[in-house]
Amino acid sequence: MNLSNLKPAEGSTKNKKRIGRGTGSGRGGTSTRGHKGAGSRSGTSSKVGFEGGQMPLQRRVPKVGFKNVNRVEYVGVNLDVLQALAEKFSLTSVNFDTLKEHGLVSKNDRVKILGRGEVTSKLEVTAHAFTASAQKSIEAAGGAIVKL
Repeated sequence: MNLSNLKPAEGSTKNKKRIGRGTGSGRGGTSTRGHKGAGSRSGTSSKVGFEGGQMPLQRRVPKVGFKNVNRVEYVGVNLDVLQALAEKFSLTSVNFDTLKEHGLVSKNDRVKILGRGEVTSKLEVTAHAFTASAQKSIEAAGGAIVKL
């Protein structure tokens, strides 16, 4: 068997119904377009979401809230996670590349260090943002923070 003699399974494919080929075909006459109206004529098209004059779903559903286009999304990394990384891999500094290497963030993410847990080792942490409690905890352990 090779690519030149592959065929679909027996009975799995059917021939397409050919419309507009005479009344004997069962698809002649109006050719499944109905009688009169724009849909029966050639060159007709309707807008996306058009429902035949009925109020379209997008306009029927109530609109709620506000989406700020300037919002900056951060990926949170807690202090206990940083401490675990530092202990496991004996790190003295944690930066974006380190976090990406260990699968905590993706390449286009922004990182915010959050304050859950404690840091006991002296770490130099580089990230886009820090909570006040995280900053205090890192500096209390003798570490330093660097904002990107």
